[in-house]
Order: sequence, then C-alpha cells, then structure tokens
Amino acid sequence: MKKKPAKAAVAAKRPAPRPAARSAPQSEFSIDELSRAGSSTVRNVRAYQDRGLLPPPQRRGRNGIYTQDHLARLRLIGRLLERGYTLANIAELIAAWEQGRDLHQLMGLESQLTRPWSDEVPVTISLIELAKAFGGNYRPSDLARALELGIVERDGLRFRVPSPKLLAVGSEIVGMGIPLRELLTIIGGLRRNVERVADELIQVAVGSIDRYGDDLPPAEDVPQLAAMIGRLRPLADKAIESEVSRAMERALTRFLGDRMAQVLDHLPQHRDLK
Repeated sequence: MKKKPAKAAVAAKRPAPRPAARSAPQSEFSIDELSRAGSSTVRNVRAYQDRGLLPPPQRRGRNGIYTQDHLARLRLIGRLLERGYTLANIAELIAAWEQGRDLHQLMGLESQLTRPWSDEVPVTISLIELAKAFGGNYRPSDLARALELGIVERDGLRFRVPSPKLLAVGSEIVGMGIPLRELLTIIGGLRRNVERVADELIQVAVGSIDRYGDDLPPAEDVPQLAAMIGRLRPLADKAIESEVSRAMERALTRFLGDRMAQVLDHLPQHRDLK
C-alpha cells in the first residue's frame, strides 16, 4: 500500500509583491486620459482650449491626440488655480509668457517644471487586494492614516495607488513582521524630513538660476533653464539614495554596537570584572 505524501504542517507563505518596474511615461493621450493624468475633467480641458489656455490637440482622423506638452500646461493651470488665480489671470500670464518666445521651448520648460518626479504609473486595486498588501490584518485607523499620507486614494469602491513601488515595499516590510501602524508612523516622519530637504534644495537651486525678479526669463535663457531643471532631477535622486544608504549603515552599526554591549554586560565573567 502506497503511503500518501504528508501534508505540510505550515502552509507556504505567499510571496510579497515585488516593486513595480519603472515604466516609460505615456507620450500620447486621448482627452479622457489627459484629464485623468492632469487631475482635471474633460469639461475643463475643453473650456481651457476655448479660452486659448491649452493648445489644440493634434488631429488624426476624427481623434484628437494630446502630448506631454499638453499635460504640462494642464498641470500648470491646475496649480495656478490652486493658488487662487483666476482663468483670466492665467490667460494674461500665458500670453506674456508666450510673447516673443518660441512655443516649443516654453512647453519644454513647463514640462520640466510640472512633470511628476517619478515615472511610476499609478494603479487601481480593490479593497481585498489592499488588505493583502497590508498583511490581511489592519484596523480602520491604519487605512485612514494611509489615505492621509497619500499612499492610497479613494476611487469609488476601489483605491488608486500613486506609487505601486512604495506599496509593494511596504507590503514586504509588513510581511517581515513589522506592525503596519508603526511602519505608517515611520513613513510619516520620513515624509516630513524629505519634504523639508526638498524645499531647501529647490530654494537653493532656484535661487542660483532665477535672476529675473518680477520679469519673465528672456527667450535665449529658456532652453538652458529647462536643461538645468532636467539635470537636477536625477542628481537629487542619486544624492538622496546615497545619504539614505549612509544613514542606514550608521544606524545598523549603532544598533549592533549597543546590542553587543548589552550582551557583554550580562556575561558572568564581565559582571565579575566590574
């Protein structure tokens, strides 16, 4: 009689999701895709076009095709509206901005100023998928904190994840046994520190290249400004990565030293020497 293979005493753990690979940014959009990417609406996009704030799309048959330049302008309009400017104010600014300048160069500068720092593509997941990412055991307060931090955003009955990489890394850390609540507290502290450093870096960088006071930059300076801002992005990423690696190394060294000292203090021969 053949023996049946014994069942595993402990079920194999499901592997944590891996960080999403960086995707190339979308280069062309329909009007629906453009409005979503720019956190706007189709109605607003059409209204901005009618007012001359947004250039018309490229035509391919009956379809209107929008580009990254349109997305940069749409984001710029949205940010100016958030600061309290009216559409008439924005129209005056754009008219002054474009006067005597090459539109393609200006769009390139707008794109550098307004495009997202990361090329990650947001995803939408269900509550069940989110619960799995959170380790299957979370409290409503944990979800509220994740929403507050912008790790996830409500999208009807589903959740939008702006950074799938951050969620995947967090899921893997929670799978190692670190409580979700404590991890969210760490992310909140990290966010404050990183934002402070980013503000200081931008102030220093902008102060070194923005010498125009209340005037707009001359046409001959626009390509150089766009190139400098574009170079700042990868350089900042490398600098932050290097500093985080250094900080982690020092923290681990301190922890190891403190732990070894604690062990030594409890060894009998060490206590006798005191």
